[in-house]
This record gives sequence, C-alpha cells and structure tokens, in this order.
Amino acid sequence: MNAVLIAVALSLVSAVAYASAAVAQERLASRSPGSGTLRLLGSGAWWWSVGLNASAALLHIVALRYGPLTVVQPLGALTLVAAVPMGARLAGRRVSAVEWKGTALTLLGLGAILVTASGPAPDDVLSVPEALAVAGATAALVGVLSRPGARPGLRHATASGLASGVASALTQTVTVAATDRTGPVLSVQVVGVALLVAAFAAGGLLLSQTAYRGGLGGPLAMVTLANPLAAAAIGLALLGERLQGGPAGVLLALAGAGLASWGVVLLSRTAPAAAPADDDHPVAVVLALEPGSAAPEPALVPRPHDPGHLTPATR
Repeated sequence: MNAVLIAVALSLVSAVAYASAAVAQERLASRSPGSGTLRLLGSGAWWWSVGLNASAALLHIVALRYGPLTVVQPLGALTLVAAVPMGARLAGRRVSAVEWKGTALTLLGLGAILVTASGPAPDDVLSVPEALAVAGATAALVGVLSRPGARPGLRHATASGLASGVASALTQTVTVAATDRTGPVLSVQVVGVALLVAAFAAGGLLLSQTAYRGGLGGPLAMVTLANPLAAAAIGLALLGERLQGGPAGVLLALAGAGLASWGVVLLSRTAPAAAPADDDHPVAVVLALEPGSAAPEPALVPRPHDPGHLTPATR
C-alpha cells in the first residue's frame, strides 16, 4: 500500500480517538468547572480521556513515520468533524444543518490541502539547536497566551494547539532519527527531543482541559486550527517539505485552508437549537445551555384546556 495512504488511514483513526477524548474532557470540565490539576489526577474519567489521547498520539506517531507533516497534521481537523456528532449524541440532540454544512466545508478544504501536500515520506529531522529554538519560542508564546485575562478559553485553546503542533513536529524528528540505522537509537538528539515532546504533549493536554470549561465547539476549533498551522510551518520552514503543483498548488492550498477555516468557524459558532413544543408537551422547551451557564428560572403559565391550573415552564 502507498505510504501516504497508510498515513491517512492512521490519521483518520487517530482523529476519532482524539475526538472521543475531547468530548470526554469537555463533559468532565462542564461537571467540575473549578477542578484543579490535583483533583483531575484523582479522577478516573480524566485518566480515561488521557488514555484515549495517548492511543491517538501513538497512531499519530506511526502516521508521521509514513507520511509528511503537511499531510498528517491537517487531518487533525477531522477531530472536530468527529466530535460534533459525538457531542450531539451524548447531549441527546440531532446535528443541525449548520453543523453539517461546517463539516462538509471542513472536509472539502482538507481535500484541497491534501492534493497539494501529498509529497514523499519525511527524511529530514530537526537538529538539536533547531529543536531547542522551536521549543523556546513556542514556550514563550504559550506563556503569553496562558496569562490571566479576558476569554481565557480561546487563548488556552490556541496555546494547546500550538503546543500539540510543535509536539507533533518534534515527534517526527524522534521517529525518523530513531529508525535511521546510521546512528544509535538512543542518541542525545533522540532522548532530548523526546523529553521536549513529552513536555509539550502534557502541556497541550492540560491547556485543552482548561479551555473546555467554556464549552467544546469554540476551544476545539481553535485547537484544530492552531495545531496544523504550527506543525506545517515547521515542516515547510525547517524540514524541507514542499507543497506540490507550484503556484497553482499554493493557490489551491490557500483556497482549501480558507474553506476549512470557514467550516471550522461555522462548527464553533453553532449552538444546539431549542426543541419546539408539540401537542404532547405544549409547554416543554428544551434549551441547550453552554457548560457553566445558569439554568433558566421557571415561570408559571396556564396549562392548555385548564386555565385554573398553573404549571412550571421554561421561558
């Protein structure tokens, strides 16, 4: 089988696992919005989501061995596509038309990017000075984004995406260097970069858990966009990867990125619609609330065919 096809297949399974972990993290964050890191460490549900993330990461690592970073990393956007129906299912609702439109646009944009990014398997790796420079710059940027202030969810999600994207780029360096038979498996380069991978992966996981306190859609969309952007920038700038097709390929990739971004924005802005009242439940209205928002206060309204009897209903 073609190496790129293997990388794509592994990336798809990885995306589903990442989506399952994201939904689990969001549900945990919505139930315990004030939980600190120590309390999370004592939660079995959180460790279950960590296990899903670890499984997805292993699949991602293998995919990076078969395909270039510019192919594998954009497929991470499918995490959002998979998380939408999963989250809707667990919330007991249907996926809206706008969510399906966002999903279709995201897939179309990814298809355009893959056409131009289907290059050969990677063979270049980051040197130790390059890895340290990338790690230092990313750590500084993550620190700025993680500072206290307005809209921490989106900023923490951006920081999480950058940390995860850099971890992926560094992972590619570890896998290529470790499987290159010209040197020792546990060289200084491999061990040092592997430690950086572990640090950024753990930081990205904790930052995403914090970001999901404000809901799933917006933060996951930011993670989805920032992750491939960081990894692709490293791949194109430092690993010798190139887009295919010359100027036309670049335009196609930009168009695909625009469509995918539009789709992600639609997915992140969509809120579950209220369920309409029906003949069997004339006063029942189901409101989809963002995690952490207050529940609506009940109001007393006349029950149909019984004006003298009052029953609670949501506004």
